[in-house]
Amino acid sequence: MRPVLTLHELSVSFRTEDGPLSAVDRVSLEVGDGEVLAVVGESGCGKSVTAMSIAGLLPRTATVTGSVVLDGTELIGAGKRTLRSVRGREVAYIFQEPMTSLNPVFTVGHQIVEVLRTHVGLSRQAARARAVELLKLVGIPSAERRIGDYPHQLSGGMRQRVMIAMAVACDPKVLIADEPTTALDVTIQAGILDVLRGLRERLGTSIVLITHDLGVVADLADRVAVMYAGRVVETADVHELFAHPRHPYTSGLLGASPAAARSAESQRLNEIPGLVPVLSEQPDACTFADRCPRMLDTCTTSQPALSDGPHRVACWNAARVEV
Repeated sequence: MRPVLTLHELSVSFRTEDGPLSAVDRVSLEVGDGEVLAVVGESGCGKSVTAMSIAGLLPRTATVTGSVVLDGTELIGAGKRTLRSVRGREVAYIFQEPMTSLNPVFTVGHQIVEVLRTHVGLSRQAARARAVELLKLVGIPSAERRIGDYPHQLSGGMRQRVMIAMAVACDPKVLIADEPTTALDVTIQAGILDVLRGLRERLGTSIVLITHDLGVVADLADRVAVMYAGRVVETADVHELFAHPRHPYTSGLLGASPAAARSAESQRLNEIPGLVPVLSEQPDACTFADRCPRMLDTCTTSQPALSDGPHRVACWNAARVEV
């Protein structure tokens, strides 16, 4: 599968009063053409920071190094004009909370039309007609009427569908969905996932799905990258990773997920002991060592690199676990 987006040794740090704070440490990932890559991990592990760095959406306090190549174009260090042409047109985002991402003083139709006029150059009339088509594409009923609604007049699920319509308005090469089903009930969540699945099938869009919901991952993703404390610790095909996790952190995530319950007699979910390491105090060693049931002496003195092959893992004591 041809990679459309490649991240190589991507690192992100932020300037603070106490010195630089590392948020993402040498992340390398590939997203194939038409592929859904899920990026999972606990809150604060660097998933969203990694995604925002792709199109240069981080604040000025951030320092980004490494490489991000989108269909042959290097984005790290690219000029403002190049990044403006990429945002929305080549790489589009679905953010976590649509109510704070949509402008409350403009109708949803106006906001979709603005995207189309800016990036595609359509006339106002043509852009409005296309906006109605997009609302229908994402499953919003009575699109001709809803185009004149303001965000507060729509339900949470409908606002999320509007965000998706805006994101796919210009047929982007890569769609980054950052927790697209957060705070939605199960029925609405299933509808949003159906919309994303249909867009991938009809438009061939590559999707980077950022989530901590392993049920969503199992339902939609082709491959999974597991992040912990700013690093990728395991990546594999979704079926292989769920069936045979090799990193102890991945095994812990699966064991703590109701969707991955092992047996009917398991009344209590497993837990991962300890705390996530403080970013400012990360040692040059395995950051999961203090919480790991398979820790070796090497884990506390040296940092493991990702192995080669289709199932990659960064662990000194990796094991093939049957789930």
